[in-house]
Amino acid sequence: MAIYITDDCINCGACEPECPNNAIYEGGIQWAMKDGTTLKGPYTLEDGTVVDAKDMLEPVSADYYYIVPDKCTECKGFHDEPQCAAVCPVDCCLPDPDRPESDDILLGRKARLHL
Repeated sequence: MAIYITDDCINCGACEPECPNNAIYEGGIQWAMKDGTTLKGPYTLEDGTVVDAKDMLEPVSADYYYIVPDKCTECKGFHDEPQCAAVCPVDCCLPDPDRPESDDILLGRKARLHL
């Protein structure tokens, strides 16, 4: 499962520097697939949309820190547990029950993001 940030977020920012995929952004900030990855050129998002890795995309949340699901690997291949959840002072970084993903899917995503 990808991790998501609930609306209990206090916008402390502790999670953002911990993410090895640069998948966490401050609310209202645009994001790009290339941020913190080795991606270049076209990339197909989970929903089938093809974007250029450098394209600036709309924020997932305007008010709270958010995690881009297409970049989240739950820290698989980097750490034993999701680092955002480990440092969150209000426990608002949770597995997304709407996005079940196996370790193989998460490790495959890691491999694509970090060639």
